[in-house]
Amino acid sequence: MAQKQKQQPQNNHQRIYVLQLRKAESIHCLKEPHHLMCYYDYGTGRTNRLHPKHHHPLRRLFFLLSSLCFSLLFLSLLFYSLGTEQILQVERNLQVVPKPPCSSMQNNSICCDRTSIRTDICFMRGDVRTNSRSSSILLVSSPATSNITEEKIRPYTRKWEANVMSTIDELRLRQVADSRFHKCDVTHDVPAVVFSTGGYTGNVYHEFNDGILPLYITSQHFNRKVVFLILEYHDWWITKYGDVVSRLSKYKPIDFTSDKRTHCFKEVIVGVRIHDELTADPKKMIKGKTIRDFRRMLDDAYKGRIKYIERIDGRRSLVPVQYLPTSSTSEVYRPKLVFLSRSGGSRMIENEAELVAMAKAIGFQVQVLKPDRTTELCKIYRELNYSDAMIGVHGAAMTHFLFMRPGKVFIQIIPLGTDWAAETYYGQPATKLGLWYMPYKIQAKESSLYREYPKGDPVLTDPESVGKRGWEVTKKVYLDRQNVRLDLWRFRKRLVRAHAYLVAKKRNQNAQ
Repeated sequence: MAQKQKQQPQNNHQRIYVLQLRKAESIHCLKEPHHLMCYYDYGTGRTNRLHPKHHHPLRRLFFLLSSLCFSLLFLSLLFYSLGTEQILQVERNLQVVPKPPCSSMQNNSICCDRTSIRTDICFMRGDVRTNSRSSSILLVSSPATSNITEEKIRPYTRKWEANVMSTIDELRLRQVADSRFHKCDVTHDVPAVVFSTGGYTGNVYHEFNDGILPLYITSQHFNRKVVFLILEYHDWWITKYGDVVSRLSKYKPIDFTSDKRTHCFKEVIVGVRIHDELTADPKKMIKGKTIRDFRRMLDDAYKGRIKYIERIDGRRSLVPVQYLPTSSTSEVYRPKLVFLSRSGGSRMIENEAELVAMAKAIGFQVQVLKPDRTTELCKIYRELNYSDAMIGVHGAAMTHFLFMRPGKVFIQIIPLGTDWAAETYYGQPATKLGLWYMPYKIQAKESSLYREYPKGDPVLTDPESVGKRGWEVTKKVYLDRQNVRLDLWRFRKRLVRAHAYLVAKKRNQNAQ
């Protein structure tokens, strides 16, 4: 006879768990309010969940037991009713942006920020005097307050590259007690920024990324009331970038090495800050300036020169005729496409003429530019500022995407072995500027290397592994010896999409 199993008495005892949240956990709840749950157990082995928005009787008891949990539940209900944008705004307000080193330095002191992997920057405040003969900048202090501080700095933004940094002039920043031998020849009532135009200067990418943009980041908040002291001063650099420099400073730049006079300031910044590749991070900028603000500064810098050039050329308007709204519905809008062509060397498009013909057939007005080191930047800026789209093969000339207006199209042709550099140096920055970035990664058959290496060679099938052999190998194989023959049918899809986008955008603008 089967024995009856003894029925276990049901335990009606209720257990309530109250968790005391740490400070960090409460912040987590704010960020993800729907994850805030209260759990209770009836003793049956089953755990039930009490969601904050459910009106369960245990909530009243829960509120009485813990005022802390009450606050968290209240905030959870509040966030539950907010939209995504409001929640993101609260998150931004909760974020604490630490002040950079030296942001609260005292007068009569020297402070250096060496926390960045890209650059060092030093600040001097007080009675500051230049002494170019000894490659020094002096902070004159009274004997009672002087700590005889000395710092050394090479003011260039490639700190991690020892080879190029060794070519940059080094400055000594010294705190001295005796000013008798350093009388002021020129006294300035505005601050100074000291930087170098050495290093990779001569390459347009480095000129903007390592020089012009960091100079903008460091000095724009002075509203042009700042003096630039330049190490390794080049007349050609001043000629090339004089229009831009004049928008950052209303004073003539000083050749630090050649000018033997003692210049006196109340504040000097030695070195410049850099945020990332070809961009400005608004979170790190005074007044939240962005890369678009930098581009507006370029607009102001080149506006006068463009007017002069167009007056000489007989063009009266800054806006070409084909960009004015048309009154005739029969007139077809043809977006302007600028093709940056490479001449000589490598990474040329072997079927360039066919590419231009195809773009015209699709409906573009095409202009081919072949900029070199002697091409006036203002002229390149004028053409790209008026353009709707730009095409070019990965290389330093892609830096000119900075001259395009937000909302336009940038198509970068990416040869084998250049994926990371193309995306990092130009693709991501172009997106931050507001361009529609359309990368075109070529296939092995479109590379001239396809005719040099066996089909199974890693150079063609696994460029990433080849790149791991070092920069010199990448440069020799993929940058210096590779040309491109585009698969026009494949590339045509990019042009058709770009054309349709630009025509639709123009139609919407005219309809408004």
